[in-house]
Amino acid sequence: MNYIQKMRKLIGNEMLMTVGCGIIIEKDNQILLQHRKDHDVWGIPGGVMEPGETFYETAMRETLEETGLKVEQLKLFGLYSGEEGFSQYQNGDKVFSVQIIFYSNCFSGELLQSTEESHEHRFFSRNNLPHLNSHQERFIHDWVTRVNLPVIK
Repeated sequence: MNYIQKMRKLIGNEMLMTVGCGIIIEKDNQILLQHRKDHDVWGIPGGVMEPGETFYETAMRETLEETGLKVEQLKLFGLYSGEEGFSQYQNGDKVFSVQIIFYSNCFSGELLQSTEESHEHRFFSRNNLPHLNSHQERFIHDWVTRVNLPVIK
């Protein structure tokens, strides 16, 4: 049982603050997105930090689990908080998430398609994005407009 499941047993649907970490993975000027099974939207790989993990460990663990890719040379892309971090799920769970987003164009491994959480993974150009996860639109839009794009040397 993970941290979120343990906390939900204690607090039910009440507000839970979480730290989410994700990675904008770029190849040939395109972004890797995953088609989620739970909400029929596309977003970047990532997930919730477990106690004791670093931001980097969380982002890399979640990305490996969700995509099969080992990502290296992570650069901080952005920190996202504010009212847009609130979400209420269909089951009534309320969450406020702070997001730490990284960027990398250095990865290896075989890209998985169907996983426990995803229908598929695909690279998209800036001008041809699918229906996005509303909670990730802010940082995907920043990637599209090249806001905060780190320099990789």
